[in-house]
Amino acid sequence: MSAFLFCDKLVPYEIRAKDLIDRMTLAEKVKQMGDNSTGVFRLGLPPYEWWSEILHGVASTGFGTKFTKEVPGATSFPTVILTAATFNESLWKLIGQVSSTEARAMYNLGTAGLTFWSPNINVVRDPRWGRTLETPGEDPFVIGTYSINFVRGLQDIEGFVDVPNPNSRPLKIGGCCKHYTAYDIDKWYEVDRHSYDAKVAERDMVETFNRPFEMCIREGDVVSVMCSFNNVNGIPACSDPKLLRETIRGEWGLNGYIVSDCYSMDVIVHNQTWLGDSNEDVIAQSLNAGLDLECGWYFQDYGENATMIGRIKEGDIDRALKNNYVVLMRLGFFDGIPSLESLGKKDICSDEHIELAADAARQGIVMLKNDNQTLPLSSSTVKNIAVVGPNGNVTVTMIGNYAGIPCKYTSPKDGFSKYGNVTFVKSCGDGTACTETDDFPAAVEAANNADATIIVAGLDLGFEREEFDRDDLKLPGQQTDLINQVSNAAKGGPVILVVMSGGCIDISFAKNNPKIQSILWVGYPGEEGGRAIADVVFGNHNPSGKLPVTWYTNDYTDKLPMNSMSLRPVPEFGYPGRTYKFFKGETLYPFGYGLSYTQFQYSMESSGKALHLKLGRLQHCRDLAYEDGAASPPCPAVVVDDINCGKELEFEVDVQVQNVGKMDGSEVVIVYSKPPEGVVETHIKQVIGFQKVFLKAGESKTLKFTFNGCKSLMLVDKTAYKVLPSGEHMIVVGDEELFLPVQVNIQSNQN
Repeated sequence: MSAFLFCDKLVPYEIRAKDLIDRMTLAEKVKQMGDNSTGVFRLGLPPYEWWSEILHGVASTGFGTKFTKEVPGATSFPTVILTAATFNESLWKLIGQVSSTEARAMYNLGTAGLTFWSPNINVVRDPRWGRTLETPGEDPFVIGTYSINFVRGLQDIEGFVDVPNPNSRPLKIGGCCKHYTAYDIDKWYEVDRHSYDAKVAERDMVETFNRPFEMCIREGDVVSVMCSFNNVNGIPACSDPKLLRETIRGEWGLNGYIVSDCYSMDVIVHNQTWLGDSNEDVIAQSLNAGLDLECGWYFQDYGENATMIGRIKEGDIDRALKNNYVVLMRLGFFDGIPSLESLGKKDICSDEHIELAADAARQGIVMLKNDNQTLPLSSSTVKNIAVVGPNGNVTVTMIGNYAGIPCKYTSPKDGFSKYGNVTFVKSCGDGTACTETDDFPAAVEAANNADATIIVAGLDLGFEREEFDRDDLKLPGQQTDLINQVSNAAKGGPVILVVMSGGCIDISFAKNNPKIQSILWVGYPGEEGGRAIADVVFGNHNPSGKLPVTWYTNDYTDKLPMNSMSLRPVPEFGYPGRTYKFFKGETLYPFGYGLSYTQFQYSMESSGKALHLKLGRLQHCRDLAYEDGAASPPCPAVVVDDINCGKELEFEVDVQVQNVGKMDGSEVVIVYSKPPEGVVETHIKQVIGFQKVFLKAGESKTLKFTFNGCKSLMLVDKTAYKVLPSGEHMIVVGDEELFLPVQVNIQSNQN
């Protein structure tokens, strides 16, 4: 083997990969194009299983990872929706780093691969979506920012981040941003993701569905993108050259490989029956579109024949394999990476990692209600605690889906047991379905005799998961009745409702019930979730999480079908808008909402900004649509791609935050921009930046934000151009607390 060029470490990866591929026969090549690549024994190339997952810790999903006696578990962090609620970029990256450390250690021990198909960065367009728990929420910028940090945490090796040739830099493990694109419906009545055709306006593609993927590739330098099952405007996503070859690789510059969602080729043939294609036709369409690797078997079984009958060029197979093998070389599959070879069992489930899982859950928990400052409870006065409800003693529920085997569990019951004497009543004999109510009286009695009552209700994977969307936003079964009965009976002390779920739930009855003094949303909080919940309730951690999705009331779902893809309102059908960016109605809790045990005050140290842009001869003004009676500027807008988005279009915003309460705590400062008044059919506001800051009681700090008009004041017009509008934009801090006008003046140079 020493004579093989592909084994020479001094030769660039691209040349080595070409040499390896050129030595293979056609039959050998196609066997390497599935997730279970067979290897080539005569060349010393071992088999490789590409499919592993690391959504919130090393998962058991896929065939590349195995938990064994030597490696019985790995750290299971909160599901992504709760981690997103922290709005803490450094935490997002740290979770990626710790997860990849454990993954690389497992690889060294022979129990994991190097390529992990995570994170899920689809936008939560509809509150019924079953996979909300896997995602960072509803805002494309927040999702993209999460993906950058998490992927950098997974992939980057210190000292090899900024290199002239990204395809030469070594990788700790390989991440994968998925599912590209316009995928946010699984199984809603008769609508099924395997046959669904997402009819999407190009404006929504640019503005919402594709933006996180663009950020993940351009700024996160992810090495893989997974295309989704669904059709997009009539074409399967994995067979669309515009989406794959032209956009992912051509426009955004992916340094890596494109992989299909698992068994997508079979779905195209048997569920979508696209163009009536044969097995050979389908893989030819997808390969020609830019697909490099299939999770499945079609390329392996039909690739050779497809080539021999002229559907595929062997050179296109070579191109795909080169993309794949360059990534494996960067990962050290061929040469190893000396700095990572010492990682082993000691680096999995360490005390430090388990504590990080608990801290991530604590930081993400969102306090929705706290009447009369009921929380935090005091362990000196609260001795006897009633923990009731279907999720009061769960373990597996806390780690959600795409999870592995955790290091350990701390259930809510166990978490509260550290603070007092706990009486636990499951209440619903069949769990969250809550149709078996024989234990309701026992729950009522426990509450009546307790100093404080904790009701742990909500959902589990029986009600929200992959291939299962919800019909409504209600609590299942008789949970509402349970909560009302217990809260009415709890004469001995306060009642705290803890909601465990990924998506929003209409708990307006509890919000309006004065006998329920406090409400916490805890997502699916990971292996240490019970400890985190109890720590927040008893004040060992001051809650600072903010909702990463809008919480609607249940009647919202009566107003529009889940398969209406438009983000904007659809007046002809009476459909309201979607997400905080386009929904103008009343909400249960808005995006970005979350209370603290202390109080914060904001101030802004500048009063206004102005950006001046003089167009050259090759730059042109672009019209925008305005409301009737609204004045249109002489030069309404300019296409962002036509201008130099340099420092002259940058502006700074300084926000001073002071903790004016009596308790130390962290605050998330979210900054939005609003477009000039009068522009029609655009967003109400959009997130352009956020920071999390810890402040001791009485302390103040100034947070500095630097924005660029091209990114932060941009909107997408009806024809899908990204444009910078002239006029007065408004920078909004927090919940409409502070406003800063930014005037954009565009001077045309045209006669």
